[in-house]
Amino acid sequence: MLKAIIKCSIAAALLAAATLSPASQLTTDARGVIPREVQQLVVIDYRAMQNSQTAMDLRDRVMPPELKQLDEALAKSGLNENHDVDELAFALFRPSAGSDSLYTVGIAQGQFSVDDVLANFRKQKIKPAMVRTNGIYPMTKSGMVLCFVDPSTMVFGQKDAVTKALDARDGVIQSLLSNGAMMDAMRSVDSEPLWSILDAKGTQTMMKQLLGEAGSVTDFETVQKRLESSWYSMNFQHGVKFDLTISTGDSFTAATVSSLMTAAVMLRKMSGSDTEKQALSATSIASDSGRLTIHFATTDGQFVSLLQSPLFQSMVR
Repeated sequence: MLKAIIKCSIAAALLAAATLSPASQLTTDARGVIPREVQQLVVIDYRAMQNSQTAMDLRDRVMPPELKQLDEALAKSGLNENHDVDELAFALFRPSAGSDSLYTVGIAQGQFSVDDVLANFRKQKIKPAMVRTNGIYPMTKSGMVLCFVDPSTMVFGQKDAVTKALDARDGVIQSLLSNGAMMDAMRSVDSEPLWSILDAKGTQTMMKQLLGEAGSVTDFETVQKRLESSWYSMNFQHGVKFDLTISTGDSFTAATVSSLMTAAVMLRKMSGSDTEKQALSATSIASDSGRLTIHFATTDGQFVSLLQSPLFQSMVR
């Protein structure tokens, strides 16, 4: 399961940031800077990300290089991420409908001392590039840029991605607010401390990777295009909990994918260690009314053991 999430999601490695605090929610302004053609969005409570040692252990093992670059660029931008940033979101989106390209943009929410940050840029003789009335500043030598949308919302990432985000914000292109399917998926999880939503293409990619060899069978090839969207949440309060829901639109598809997932788990159990078998036994799979649900829960101690297992190491390699 983690293999699919890590490979198909630019921000899934931030599962390690799941928190013990109230839910992470994006403001309307923050949602408005995300382009409509979003493939995946992940939102976390960044302020409390260090509250769980288990979470930090997971983060250290799965954070991909591109996400580390964003994280490091944010830290070197003149902001103190432990005090200024409350929520952090990453969006993976297509620049236009039908495009095969994918851009990544980060959105940080918090109470920013914008005047101080801009004064620091001026002191370094850093001048902004202008996109209409929006000033875009380089983030050290990372090749990334940032822009303050308002005193509580900052957009950052590669310049092309940030420019597209500002296009969405200024109404040049449509934003996430006009994507009914993704907004509906968001309502299912945006009260959780960490949550993510995926569109149809993102969901199909994730499930193909989740199923492994089981995903090559004819049954999956038949139903995969019926996977409409998905959403998941994860937290480390009282152990480790993960919940994933996949919307298929019809009961037959949900039941078929549920059967394939169950078969994949059984195959893995046959060759897994005792720790791995225990983790797989803690995973429940069910389908109802056109939706497939996957739930996993374990203790901190058991999860730490799982992090050391060959199964986990092979998934995040």
